[in-house]
Amino acid sequence: GFIKLYYILQKKLTAMTGVQVRRVLGETNRQLRLSGKVGFDSLPDQMVTKSTMKGFDFNIMCIGETGIGKSTLIDALFKTNFEGDQSSHRLDRVSLSSNTYQLMESNVKLTLTVVDSIGYGDQINKENSYQPLMDYIDTQYEKYLQEELKINRNIPNYHDTRVHVCLYFLSPTGHSIKSLDLVTMKALDTKVNIIPIIAKADSISRDELDYFKDRINRELINNNVEIYRFPVDDDTITQVNTAMNEQMPFAVVGSRDEIVVNNQKVRAREYVWGVVEVENEAHCDFVKLREMLIRTNMEDLRERTHTVHYELYRREQLQRMGSKEIAEPIRGNVKDMYEMKRQQYKLELEKKEQRLKTNFISKVKQKETELVSAENNLQEEFEKLRRMHAEERKELEEKRRQLDAEMADFTKIRASYQATRAQTDKANKVKK
Repeated sequence: GFIKLYYILQKKLTAMTGVQVRRVLGETNRQLRLSGKVGFDSLPDQMVTKSTMKGFDFNIMCIGETGIGKSTLIDALFKTNFEGDQSSHRLDRVSLSSNTYQLMESNVKLTLTVVDSIGYGDQINKENSYQPLMDYIDTQYEKYLQEELKINRNIPNYHDTRVHVCLYFLSPTGHSIKSLDLVTMKALDTKVNIIPIIAKADSISRDELDYFKDRINRELINNNVEIYRFPVDDDTITQVNTAMNEQMPFAVVGSRDEIVVNNQKVRAREYVWGVVEVENEAHCDFVKLREMLIRTNMEDLRERTHTVHYELYRREQLQRMGSKEIAEPIRGNVKDMYEMKRQQYKLELEKKEQRLKTNFISKVKQKETELVSAENNLQEEFEKLRRMHAEERKELEEKRRQLDAEMADFTKIRASYQATRAQTDKANKVKK
């Protein structure tokens, strides 16, 4: 489906260049009509060919609880089985796993990066669970910005890792959105294109699903959460995109298993009561999601990421460097500008180094104090044990002395008794 990028790009380039054979000359805007075909109307074809040879980047971030079916859905979307390790529910923090794959369809190359949120929603304390997600998105924007600021930049051949779309997996509770989901989507809505989807939609009834969709849309509006809406400014896709916007959030089912239905192999989930086909629109919205995400609006997601979300990040960063750079045009040559930037970064690094050095010295002194205190405590404990040992030894010596005295007295008494008994026995023999 991502071959449609080719045709979308071709159409946009044609609209940019136009096919009218006329030109504007001079300050009077005098239009001249060409007397024959020149050939610059082939420029869109040249650009499309060049872009097709280079290939396209598309990066997806999947956010949702462990085991909700993120990897399975990605496999189903691209009709392949991406290798991945199963995540644990016992992680103490949220982390991100990024994997990049090279896909090919009808000579169109796609570099697909899938970013999975690991351990999201599994912690007891879920405060700031979204922070690692924001940090990752900002990091990719920062990498692209640093590439742009280079003197010898190479943007055409740069591997773009900016997140183009965030698939946010909602648990099929059937009631309302979880607080964690609302907070996270609100934190990310200015940084990435968010498409909320209801995972494992086969676990709730059709009536519950319709109510759940309506409840989700109302809660998103009430909390001012901006999700991605399919564009309606292109007449060729206005009707279908308008209809699909009304269908959001999509309720999807994913599966890696293929079973035979009506003599055809299809991806499906088989239950005792029947079969749920992944690509059957009567069973779920998976086909609608794939059509909108890949075949119709992939280029718009890429373009909106660059012109809206990245531009906002870029503006904020440049304003931090100095608001005059935004308000006033840059004067001077590139070398002077580079030197000025280098000096600014140097000063910032020196300040950071000084702060780190101060913090390091403070922590070392604190650690030394703790070690001295621990050493004093150990010395006091040692002295206490030594005194106790001396007292116990003194008591044992005293008891030993008393025992020796008692044994000596006992020996004397026994000797006296034996002597008296011997005399008595002798006297008795004399009498006899």
